[in-house]
Amino acid sequence: MADLYSKVYFGNKIIDANQASLSIASSAVLYGLSVYTVFPVSINDKGEVVVFRLEDHFKRLTDSAKIIGMDRFGEEWHLDSFTDAVQELILANDIRSNVFVRATVHVDSQIAGTRSRGLSTVLSMFIYSADSILPRSGARLKTSVWRRIPDYAIPSRAKVNGAYVNSVLAKQDAIDSGYDDCIFLDAQGHVCELSAANVFMVRDNKLITPDATHDLLEGINRRTIIEIARDLDIEVVERSIDLTELYIADEVFACGTSAYLTPVVEIDARTIPSSGKMTKRLGAIHSRVISGNSQEYKRYITIVS
Repeated sequence: MADLYSKVYFGNKIIDANQASLSIASSAVLYGLSVYTVFPVSINDKGEVVVFRLEDHFKRLTDSAKIIGMDRFGEEWHLDSFTDAVQELILANDIRSNVFVRATVHVDSQIAGTRSRGLSTVLSMFIYSADSILPRSGARLKTSVWRRIPDYAIPSRAKVNGAYVNSVLAKQDAIDSGYDDCIFLDAQGHVCELSAANVFMVRDNKLITPDATHDLLEGINRRTIIEIARDLDIEVVERSIDLTELYIADEVFACGTSAYLTPVVEIDARTIPSSGKMTKRLGAIHSRVISGNSQEYKRYITIVS
């Protein structure tokens, strides 16, 4: 479970968490018409408060709003104002340990009907501390009985709150069956991702992951892993993956903001090797990068204090 910090950003100001609310008649509540992003805030070895890939997270937020047609947000918010709001929130909560920030754009127009353009929006942000959504020692996965929502139904590239009912159904099925999480397949039966994390496999010393045409979120951590791997001269292949390929992979791991980089040790009662060298190597570098302790990747970091 997550622990919520007391101060939140809502309505262009810092307020107490229990004072932030949306109307039950808002489009955000009635239709799930909100988009969001989550990013880590860490204390690096120098004692500085650092944010991982803040510009990329803001771009994903604005891109998600654009895809859905929530046009007011892009007109009213820019990277500088968003950065200032993030810094204000972090300072108000006196961060002393590694946490997450969830930033959400809600359509707060009331009884607006099933439309998105020209409607007012409000930005909310809150800070929480939480454990990884997957066991760091290794995750056990089950192929979901629910298929991933196709991009032609609800856009996969947009982090739309309402679309996460799909993930809830799939993960709850996995938990009910005694597993940690699920593997989503797309409508054609190819591997997509987990309920809230991207997936990679290693075969013949190649790092392989589903390409973006397979109804997956183009994760910021996914992109980071690909960039790190290529810098290490590891061959990266983005293509279709069949489920049975995961069964016989040399290594499988998941990655995401809340999943970090977690090895997968079992899929559908089939054991996956858990001592993979590539997983450990990439995981160690990824951990240093997101915590702001890598000089080579300091371009990914925004220092708050």
